Amino acid sequence: MRNLFFLGLMSILFFGCAPAVNEVNVYSGRHYEIDEVLFAEFYEETGIKVNVIKADADQLISRMELEGSASPADLLFTVDAGRLVLADQRGLLQSFESSLVDELVPLSYRDAGGKWVGLTSRARVFVYHKDKVNPADLSTYEALADPRWRGQILVRTSQNQYNQTLMASMIAALGAEKAEEWSRALVANFARSPQGNDRDQVKAVAAGAGSIAIVNTYYVGLLHNSEIAEERALVDNLGIFFPNQGDRGTHINISGVGLAAHAPNRENAIKLIEFLLSDHAQQLLANSNFEYPVSSRVPWPTLVQQWGEFKADTLQLSDLRSYLQEAMFIFDRTGWK
Repeated sequence: MRNLFFLGLMSILFFGCAPAVNEVNVYSGRHYEIDEVLFAEFYEETGIKVNVIKADADQLISRMELEGSASPADLLFTVDAGRLVLADQRGLLQSFESSLVDELVPLSYRDAGGKWVGLTSRARVFVYHKDKVNPADLSTYEALADPRWRGQILVRTSQNQYNQTLMASMIAALGAEKAEEWSRALVANFARSPQGNDRDQVKAVAAGAGSIAIVNTYYVGLLHNSEIAEERALVDNLGIFFPNQGDRGTHINISGVGLAAHAPNRENAIKLIEFLLSDHAQQLLANSNFEYPVSSRVPWPTLVQQWGEFKADTLQLSDLRSYLQEAMFIFDRTGWK
């Protein structure tokens, strides 16, 4: 609560003390330097100043609730579709129309009600040690629950939003009962108690703490291009596997943006969204973090192309709203810490 009070005070100082200007106010759970570069370019191109408040997405959502109709937020940026779905469930977003969004962004990567849209996407894949795992033995998320993988699976905590959205997708695909069975069996195969971020899971596979990690693709890209030689070297013995290619496809998540319900600068906010979907911005967003652009007009980054084409799950991410709460119950019941 103290953090929320501090953020609220900062927003009054940040947004409320200066005379009105041509601006757009962004509440951002993203932490990427490229955002600041693009916001500066947007200002140079349009004269619209981008004001940014950064915090954890859950903190920002709680703060928007406390601010109510007086919230200065125009846009909510997150690194996970689940948090945009949550913000929508709490009445914090509003719909908007954009022919550019309709043209460029696949339906699965945007809200069915037009309240949020993906900016980049990433696949949640398996990273495996080439000396320990034959990729011919890998197939689906479900198959990782097989006892043959006992003590070999690495994954981060259930409090992580990427895993929450993955579990919601498993419920959508399998039903709650089978998703819970899968979770319980997967937990039995953990190499260790969940800890660290996705980068740490990849490092643990390289160090021999486990054989297979469930991670987002871009973490592999970040390690491959790390300034630290040891991090670059460790990926040499690792492979990437895209699961569920024989059925629904690999789970996809997005980093995206939603239009705030009480946005005081609504039109400027829509302009910024469309700017971030331009070919130039999409290329910078994807290349800087080794992600997939959501725009159909922009090619994948070179390294990402080297990982190969794959079948992606086309489940509309906005449909996960029905499963996110049940996902948390399943984590708790199955001991996924």
